[in-house]
Amino acid sequence: MKMLKKIAIPVSLGILGLMILNSCSVGIPKGATAVQNFKPDQYLGKWYEIARFDFKFEKNMDNTTATYSRNSDGTIKVDNRGYNYVKKEWKESVGEARFVNSENEARLKVSFFKPIWAGYNVVDIDDNYRYALIMGNNLKYLWILSRTKEIPESIKQRFLAKAKSIGYNTDQLIWVKHD
Repeated sequence: MKMLKKIAIPVSLGILGLMILNSCSVGIPKGATAVQNFKPDQYLGKWYEIARFDFKFEKNMDNTTATYSRNSDGTIKVDNRGYNYVKKEWKESVGEARFVNSENEARLKVSFFKPIWAGYNVVDIDDNYRYALIMGNNLKYLWILSRTKEIPESIKQRFLAKAKSIGYNTDQLIWVKHD
């Protein structure tokens, strides 16, 4: 019996670990396509979060931004920042993003808690890299980003139509305050 425990516990923990890692998908929602001919260096810099779905890590946050820069190893540093208006404090989370395939395709995986990675897919962006529509690996994650605190109505409607066509319920978006 003692020998069985020595084998069963590590094997069970290993299987559980694999199940957890496999649940962290870096995919892209069905029907979505990442931007091709992507120019990562144009994407770098500060972005304001215009809209998002509510989820645990950004709950009660306003004034949220994401700043992207290159790490010395070529990966992308992700610096997310926002103000928790309930706790009345600024929060910051720094992570790393890597391209899933090549830098010409805007499919990335991002991690704030290694070894757990999640999908980060730029599925629409304007020609001047001022406005971007980002999708996670499933229909629970969606962001609209802008280089400024506002977005033109035409771009907003374009992004909402694209998200709806893929299956997102855009009525659940939170429109972020920037003050």
